[in-house]
Amino acid sequence: MSNFYPSYNLSDRIQHTKLDSGVYGMPSARMERIESPKTGDFKAVFSGLVENFNTEVNAPDNLLKDVMSGNTNVDIHDVMTAMAKSEITVNIATTAVGKVIQAYDKVMQIQV
Repeated sequence: MSNFYPSYNLSDRIQHTKLDSGVYGMPSARMERIESPKTGDFKAVFSGLVENFNTEVNAPDNLLKDVMSGNTNVDIHDVMTAMAKSEITVNIATTAVGKVIQAYDKVMQIQV
């Protein structure tokens, strides 16, 4: 009895799910990438972010000028919303710059 090893057919005992690809002819339910990168160029992405940053930061000033000049199409609530969006944009940009600087510092600390 010391040489007895139970023989199990493990592949038959595995319970398959719909998420498995190609099991029993069922199509895979796994999701593929939904988003596709518009550009892979790092410089283009960051220059686009900088242009967007300037637009977002200047929007409250432009709206406030319109309100002060008597434009009835602009409400003070629009100005406040633009100010909040501008503040969030500045916070995100500051965080991103900090993370880039941290990554640069870590790369520079790598000893070759």
